[in-house]
Amino acid sequence: MAISIDDIKKLRAMTGAGLADVKKALTEAEGDFDRAKELLRERGLAIAAKRSDRETSNGCVLTKVENGFGAILALKCETDFVANGADFIALTQSILNAAVANKCKTLDEVKELDINGVKAQEAVTQRSGITGEKMELDGYQILEGDNIEAYDHMGKHTLCTMVQTNKTNADAGHKVAMQVAAMKPVALDAAHVDQAILDEEYKTAVEKTKLEQVEKYVEVVLKKAGINPNLVDSEDHIESNMAKGWLTQEQADEARKLKESAAAEKAATLNMNMIENIAKGRVQKFLKENCLVDQEFQFGDGDKATVAQWLSQQDKELAICDFRRFTLAAE
Repeated sequence: MAISIDDIKKLRAMTGAGLADVKKALTEAEGDFDRAKELLRERGLAIAAKRSDRETSNGCVLTKVENGFGAILALKCETDFVANGADFIALTQSILNAAVANKCKTLDEVKELDINGVKAQEAVTQRSGITGEKMELDGYQILEGDNIEAYDHMGKHTLCTMVQTNKTNADAGHKVAMQVAAMKPVALDAAHVDQAILDEEYKTAVEKTKLEQVEKYVEVVLKKAGINPNLVDSEDHIESNMAKGWLTQEQADEARKLKESAAAEKAATLNMNMIENIAKGRVQKFLKENCLVDQEFQFGDGDKATVAQWLSQQDKELAICDFRRFTLAAE
């Protein structure tokens, strides 16, 4: 049967599908709109299933605050070409708008929202059928309450942050949201750092300190033997420097023996109290660099103030309550 252009436009407006896909679906459904919509949905499901193992490293991240409720939402896809498309961004925005309006607490709630007559998850699947790329909703984060400032980094829709303060100060909140984007803090302050993170940082610091102590001792032993440590710091360097004539076979063999024996000797006599103290200092450095209130503020007047100190300069009672951050970038 003949399919009118008005019918095609109507179904396209309802589904967001391309003209060719809409026309094909209507033709197969013999003009039945419900059946045509189902065909488009099935096409989306088929493409989604076919590409389920693909990586969705691109996408659109948006943030919005309204009536004391803020959210960040990411809709992921495979390529930046699709991610930058107006229809893809519009779909992300429509889902975010509904999520904020309904004050959804979880991503599962977001997926069940009604978007133009279909569930949000189904709308994403339909879009996948149109573009031919795998797509998935991800990265849903919220803040609730007053004084929430949202920031879309450089307006590129790849990194968004939200910051909540205890008092109204939009300018300060915006600058701290920029700080969160730039400096990627792991927690508000030391008290909010997950214990698992602290344990892993301490463990890493201990092992790093042990390795450094052993390496320093090995260097001393090599120098006493008249061997340049830089020429024998790895097996590859030893082989390379022998080929260049900078080391003889005898020197290389002696260096290997000295490195092994000196490392074993030092490892057996390490001062664990000293190592643990150094490791604790490294953990404190980690906290200063990764806790938001203790980070050096990047958008002040160059006075090396921490974020907490800079906020106090704006208003002695001004403080950060919480923050959120989501990025598509691998960090």
